[in-house]
Amino acid sequence: MRSMVSRDGQRWQFDAGTFALDLLVSGGPGPYAVFEVLHTPGDLAEWLRESWLAPVPELRITAAELARIRDFRDLLHGVAATVARGGIPAESDLEAINTFAGEQPVPRIDPVRRAREWHGPVTGAQVLGSAVADAIALLTGPQLDRLRECAADDCFLLFVDTSRPGTRRWCSMQRCGNRNKVRTHRDRHSGEPAAAAAPRGE
Repeated sequence: MRSMVSRDGQRWQFDAGTFALDLLVSGGPGPYAVFEVLHTPGDLAEWLRESWLAPVPELRITAAELARIRDFRDLLHGVAATVARGGIPAESDLEAINTFAGEQPVPRIDPVRRAREWHGPVTGAQVLGSAVADAIALLTGPQLDRLRECAADDCFLLFVDTSRPGTRRWCSMQRCGNRNKVRTHRDRHSGEPAAAAAPRGE
């Protein structure tokens, strides 16, 4: 679950359902460039605090690794959006995803806390490798049919619908779901005639 802040300052929670799709909220190509937050390796380290990698280990991320992560993210934007809208990704784009695959962080068990930790330092290449492996699992597995785009006209966030009935429509009920409820209520009542005035007593 990631804390989000809309351009009008509203705070809300977003669950993309998978690390690869969560990466897409950090920015992207074309119109998504205005949302870019991964300008430096330090930005990526901060962004990872709300990711699957938490608790975040020591990180060693270079500018070149960050650039490759952004390139992969931008590629995945188009592929995932195509699938969510019922299309079929181009073979060249799927082949391009394969070129980003690589090593992943090594998990360990803290024998005292009996909790998962990571063998550090974790590199940017390993972060990328995890995102790519996650994307490949999504695009080739049973969750592919649950890949969704928010139903709001002005929101393009992508997520895996993990609800039991598979009926999730919104990026978040706190944001787009609630906005839709307000709009539906307003539209329903805007066309109603004003209530007739009560007859005045003589």
